[in-house]
Amino acid sequence: MLSLRARNLDVEPIKVNDKTGNPVLIGLVLVWRLKDTYRAMFEIDAQTMAAGNLSATRAIALAGRMAAFENFVRIQSDAALREVAGKYPYDDSDGEIDGLTLRSGGEEINEQLENKLNERLAMAGIEVVEARLNYLAYAPEIAAVMLRRQQASAIISAREKIVEGAVSMVKMALHKLSVEEIVELDEEKKAAMVSNLLVVLCADEAAQPVVNTGTLHH
Repeated sequence: MLSLRARNLDVEPIKVNDKTGNPVLIGLVLVWRLKDTYRAMFEIDAQTMAAGNLSATRAIALAGRMAAFENFVRIQSDAALREVAGKYPYDDSDGEIDGLTLRSGGEEINEQLENKLNERLAMAGIEVVEARLNYLAYAPEIAAVMLRRQQASAIISAREKIVEGAVSMVKMALHKLSVEEIVELDEEKKAAMVSNLLVVLCADEAAQPVVNTGTLHH
């Protein structure tokens, strides 16, 4: 008798190209079971795949058939994984992608993967109960480059926030100096003050104060 119990299958990560052509490593884990034993027995060449022989015992032959079914699921899982992964980019590191990515897709990507697997395995009487990505990373040959790209993007974003905050603080300082009449600044002095404040606020290192004992120009 064939077992109708659910089985786990951990598909080792494979290398595929995402929608933008970047090589990525992607793997999945799925839960599957035999749903239609008639289809499973007569639509899959399980005897040949299991490499059985006339002298094998019934238990060994049954184990061989189940192994053949698992091998069939593994091969179809590989094909479905390549198909789904090729439809989406790995991530949206440039902020220009409108839609799902493999990293952000989450349940939607898993749902599509499960549907593709069920389409492929229905002919063999096999049902996928659950399928989900369990490994996703750039391939080793571009991982270092992509890491530097992500770091550069993060630095640019951080700089934008720093400049935005610095401009806001300078604007607030000039406004309070004017409203509270602490000091009167002409346009030239305002420009110098803005320049100095921006240097201080946007610098990577702590500013070194310099005491000017003369005038603004000496």
